Amino acid sequence: MALRKNLNCMQKKVFIKTFGCQMNEYDSNRITDSIKQIGFSKTTNYDDVDCYILNTCHIRDKAKEKVFDDIGRLKKNYRNKKKPLVILAGCVAQAENSEIQKREPYIDIVIGPQSYHKLNEKILEQTNKKKKIEETEFDSIEKFNYLSEIKNSDNKISSFLTIQEGCDKFCSFCVVPFTRGPEYSRPIERILDEAEQLVINGVREITLLGQNVNAYNYKKNNKIFKLSDLILSLEKINDLKRIRYTTSHPKDMTDDLIECYSISKKLMPLVHLPVQSGSNKILKLMNRKHTVEDYLKIYKKIKKTNPKTVFASDFIVAYPEETDVDFKDTMDLVNEVGFTNSFSYIFSPRPGTVASNLRQIEKDKAKERLKIIQDKLFHFQNEKNKKYINKTIDVLIENKTKIKNQYFGRAEDITAVFVDCNKNITGEIVKVNVTKANKANLFGNMVF
Repeated sequence: MALRKNLNCMQKKVFIKTFGCQMNEYDSNRITDSIKQIGFSKTTNYDDVDCYILNTCHIRDKAKEKVFDDIGRLKKNYRNKKKPLVILAGCVAQAENSEIQKREPYIDIVIGPQSYHKLNEKILEQTNKKKKIEETEFDSIEKFNYLSEIKNSDNKISSFLTIQEGCDKFCSFCVVPFTRGPEYSRPIERILDEAEQLVINGVREITLLGQNVNAYNYKKNNKIFKLSDLILSLEKINDLKRIRYTTSHPKDMTDDLIECYSISKKLMPLVHLPVQSGSNKILKLMNRKHTVEDYLKIYKKIKKTNPKTVFASDFIVAYPEETDVDFKDTMDLVNEVGFTNSFSYIFSPRPGTVASNLRQIEKDKAKERLKIIQDKLFHFQNEKNKKYINKTIDVLIENKTKIKNQYFGRAEDITAVFVDCNKNITGEIVKVNVTKANKANLFGNMVF
């Protein structure tokens, strides 16, 4: 291949460190597939590499600072060795490219998440001309057209597959519209082709990804394909055993998608549906475009459609202007739904967002509220897990652990399960009798 010849090198090693969301994990895998074309192979040892890539997240401020801490450690590690090519990718690169280049000259290439189709070209350009490079244009169509031509080599039992990128919702606290651009849905036929390739690789569970994954909306020949259409199409792939999706928005939880929880045999009964707050006042300030009542209506519809379904969510506590009454409203919602496998964070202002200009709640109050909600969420998770004891459940086995005869897998509601078995069961859905549980994990034995 011409690109590889232009690099003038033997096989080179690349280390990729990924921060943040599942979409970044998917992007890192696809970056690996792409740069193989110019002679790079992935390594897990960053002490001796030719290229070091940081795939970054911009959701919370600490994530950005971790990037600079990581670069500091890298500089120290390579003080007496040949400096690797250092690439900053992802949402921090997109949002703060000019500041990054000024603050850290050790970085050679800054590339945003919509420009990965240009990465090989930029690596060659930097290698030949030894100049700093920034590439942060929004070009989702070209990116996915390019990646569709490259085989996805991921062969883990559970794999991610991006179907939609960007966001048009413009929540007051969120940087995604500025770092990932407007909503874009990939062609359904290309998603199905990639899914089939993953299954050939050995993948048995696919999690569909998008900033607003249930906003998936692909038009072809006057027909609109939605997430429900995609799920029911994936259902037909024989060796694909489970389907999940994340992250969804209440505004796009339509009846056709809800019906999938009744008619699909492979869609798992876990709905990760971020609500962010249980106060309508705060939801309006967040520009979430839904109310608590809207959310509960969806919850009741899905539970009626499939009573086995459990709900997970995201919560932002101590959002500007959140009073004790507003926080109590959130706790009332938590108690009513009984969320499990959920995430909660203290509000973190992101530069350029509407909420960044609002007055923050004092740290002690914020920490107190976070502890209260996390204690309650862990309580519900622990209670749910305890109900599995002495019951038999289906578990998809993902890998063997370092402990002899122990395997790791996940229940239908995504809870981690550790299974004792003296034969190789990787990739199989097995019956497991649960013998004990804690708030995070289940433990059990195979039922033969």
